[in-house]
Amino acid sequence: MKSTILMRMAGIALFATMAMAGPIIAQEQKPEHPHYTFTDLGALGGTSSMAFYLNAHGTVVGQASVPDGSQHAILWLKGLKKDLGTLGGTNSVAFSGPNERGQIVGWTETGTSDSNNEDYCGFGTHLTCLAFLWEPGPWGHGVMTPLQTLGGNNAEANSISHRGEVAGSAENGTTDSTCPGQTVAPQILQSKPVLWRKGDIEELPTVNGDPDGVAYQINDEGEAVGTSGTCSAYNFNILANLSPVHALLWHKDSVRDLGSLGGVTGNIAFSINNGGEVVGISDLPGDKSFNAFLWKKGQMHDLSTLPGDANSVALAINDIGDVVGVSIGATGNLRPVLWHDGGMTDLSTVVPSGSALIPFIAEYINSRGEIVGEAIDPTGILHAFKLTPCDGNHRDED
Repeated sequence: MKSTILMRMAGIALFATMAMAGPIIAQEQKPEHPHYTFTDLGALGGTSSMAFYLNAHGTVVGQASVPDGSQHAILWLKGLKKDLGTLGGTNSVAFSGPNERGQIVGWTETGTSDSNNEDYCGFGTHLTCLAFLWEPGPWGHGVMTPLQTLGGNNAEANSISHRGEVAGSAENGTTDSTCPGQTVAPQILQSKPVLWRKGDIEELPTVNGDPDGVAYQINDEGEAVGTSGTCSAYNFNILANLSPVHALLWHKDSVRDLGSLGGVTGNIAFSINNGGEVVGISDLPGDKSFNAFLWKKGQMHDLSTLPGDANSVALAINDIGDVVGVSIGATGNLRPVLWHDGGMTDLSTVVPSGSALIPFIAEYINSRGEIVGEAIDPTGILHAFKLTPCDGNHRDED
């Protein structure tokens, strides 16, 4: 049975009971936790927010609710919040940036219903979903521009490098024979991993004849990582219409299957640093459980879990090898985790005394050790947060 993978989107709780495939030896948990300043980043007049990325200068992007309850792509910069808007639709989300050029990427709904009734953005509106590139303009303004597809209706952008190369996914015009007969969020067309470079779109290869795939991150060397598999209804677990099978690395004109931790399905590469180290998630033998992995020098390593937990997911790695993600208990409880220098830190304990917020996922870490993610309040509302190392733990950029 295919394992249940971490659900990352707003309003989704991980409640499935996880079965252990066998004994797992946890890494050493460091007794001395790093100290952080905890910042609730706030929303855009609404109540909820999520933070997905921060750059080397600590600028954060993600999504936040507006007064009518819809979600808009947001930029948090030095205490200010900027609504990046949409391309005519209700919702949008920013997943990467700003890069050195100030560019941000993500995806946005348009005001047009999808002709195939697909729900590519996953917001439940069945509006056409387009990848966007946002570029800064004068006086704090900016311009959101749609990126092209492969001939289908929809596309999503997940990452942008300092060179302006963008990784994501896009539909072509071919009906996907692997799509199941779904009544919710049906997928009709093939969705391919892609790069956008210098105004053009480039389809990336998959493996083993997989008809569908997605590229999640691209580094400044032009290497990208992601996954390929077969069509499914919109999967909040991986933000795609995809059942993942293979964790992939694209380098120049080649694709490499990174292997697995023993499972057959559920293998996804989420992040790559500029040294070519990759992190993600992989099923364990039997495909009933899954763990975070670190892939380097041709080998995949099991990052294990916090003591007593059943599963884990690695979502990001910085250039010095620090990894963040989530550790998952047997009953589905989530704890944000930092893998650093051979040890693990439970980041759910870093909120100030008396705070009602409970951090449950760490989404990204930059090379200064700053971390962003989500916390939950007693009413179930998500709050984007930022952790800034203090007491000498903050690492300056070279």
